[in-house]
Amino acid sequence: MQGKSSKPRCVVLVVEDEPLVRLLGADLLEEAGFDVLQARDGDEALRLLDAHPEVGVVFTDIEMPGSVDGLRLARLVCECWPQMGVILTSGQRLHADSIPREGSFLAKPYSGKALVRKIEEIIC
Repeated sequence: MQGKSSKPRCVVLVVEDEPLVRLLGADLLEEAGFDVLQARDGDEALRLLDAHPEVGVVFTDIEMPGSVDGLRLARLVCECWPQMGVILTSGQRLHADSIPREGSFLAKPYSGKALVRKIEEIIC
């Protein structure tokens, strides 16, 4: 591996239906040294997870169109890919019981530093 760090780069899947918010999150994570995949909804995220077992963390909005919202996606990730970390985000208040035990929550708007810190907590 080349670069300053000898540890492998973590792959983060960013799941967000708002294109500008998704791109901003992906850019923040890439600047912090993560490899990033992007999905516009839960259905696309599940397809990407099947194709990319190297994903270490799923960062997903809760409210999304399609058959799989962020909470259902988080539950499926915890069930089907228990080795992956899950971070949920929303601008709405969320009851703690809604979050899967293995997941964590980051309120919108979030800073790039807060997002990176959450991911580092999960992968370290």
